[in-house]
Amino acid sequence: MNSEHSQPQTPSTSFLDATSALIKSRVAAEADAQGGSDLQLDAYPQQSAVWAAVDGEVAKLQSDLDFIVEDLHAHPELAFEEVRSQKVLAGIIDKHGHAVDLGPYGVGTAFEAAVQSPGFDAAVHPSIVIMAEYDALPDIGHACGHNVIAAAGVGAFLAAAKVLASPAAKGLEGRIVLQGTPAEEGHTGKEYMIRGGSLEGIDAAVMIHGFGYDIASHAWVGRRSATVKFHGIAAHASSQPFMGKNALDAASLAYQGLGLFRQQMPPSDRLHAIITEGGHRPSVIPAEATMELYVRSLGVDALMDISARVNDIVQGAALMAGCGYEIEWDPHPMSLPVRNNQAMSARWAHAQSLRGRVALPEGIVPETLAASTDFGNVSQRVPGIHPMVKVSPSDVALHTEDFAHWAQTPQAQRAAYDSAAGLAQVTLDLLGDPTLLQSAREEFAAAGGVVEVEKLQS
Repeated sequence: MNSEHSQPQTPSTSFLDATSALIKSRVAAEADAQGGSDLQLDAYPQQSAVWAAVDGEVAKLQSDLDFIVEDLHAHPELAFEEVRSQKVLAGIIDKHGHAVDLGPYGVGTAFEAAVQSPGFDAAVHPSIVIMAEYDALPDIGHACGHNVIAAAGVGAFLAAAKVLASPAAKGLEGRIVLQGTPAEEGHTGKEYMIRGGSLEGIDAAVMIHGFGYDIASHAWVGRRSATVKFHGIAAHASSQPFMGKNALDAASLAYQGLGLFRQQMPPSDRLHAIITEGGHRPSVIPAEATMELYVRSLGVDALMDISARVNDIVQGAALMAGCGYEIEWDPHPMSLPVRNNQAMSARWAHAQSLRGRVALPEGIVPETLAASTDFGNVSQRVPGIHPMVKVSPSDVALHTEDFAHWAQTPQAQRAAYDSAAGLAQVTLDLLGDPTLLQSAREEFAAAGGVVEVEKLQS
């Protein structure tokens, strides 16, 4: 074997380098703009006292938050297998005096805890949910930083619950819910919980995600998955090839068709596929071939339009090869694009600025640098935010061993600490500031209102 040609070429970093330079200049401009603003805490009479009380409560929780970041990172668990993580998080919540419901909404490794003001009336007062993820990735553990998400969510709930019961929050009425939402990686645990009733009576939802930048509002694309099986007829590839119908040909034609279709797709959208089965011996024309594919888009309608084109491409490939085919969409429910609520995001940015973070508004980091999350399904049902919090250097990508390293550092612990405070402050503001909640609701309605996955057609 000639080792001279055995290695792949090194990918060019020119696009990422240019993108990083552009982002850096935008970040500097945004930092200057935010630095010159006059930050006030007078959106409602109790706001200054509430935010100060949150800071004090989160400070008391620091050892618990550091423990969560470290412990979950050291014991990663895959989707729907997060039994230990569920127990650890529930134990900390219970230690602080809150009952924890394990396995709610039909999802065994989920959990829920809740508190409410003494005068809470579900017909009048809002309910806000804080969400926490804690599943990991195969082989590379918490390379998406869900250990940080879990610490931030638990810390936010514990701090907000304590403040809601304190004199600082006198006059605030509402309910605060913490939901442990398993199985985000490769699955849609939140959608299963939604179908079990997790968002019934909920007015808004908040959570965070670790990243290489602080971003108040960033693009997250929706994602659908499909398995395609092509059925042909096996034949001897030498003596009687004319008696066969080549399923691998159909898969190859579909793969090429998908590749050509990308030219007509919006630049922010994605389509990727692999051929997982295509025969066993070169001497036999394959009777079966299988493809796995993902479709991603920033828009719900575009996601469904691209899916329809994929159906056409698969059907056309099968017809050209003389094969039959089956396409199964969404063995797990699809993830919808995140609908970021800008009214709530602005309040998050305000909270983070007081902690020395410049949480970038939408559009500073290009929307082409986007992934998928099942929080999209939540944000299409109720107003929600899913801000990014800087855990790593900006050139470290999610789902890499590098990011897994950064998810256990002091920077990750600080991100969890700052995020817990910010989520608690935004949550309490949604109870105390009727203008904020009303603005969030109006913005949500103007963006199209409720979108239910089960009502979308493949």
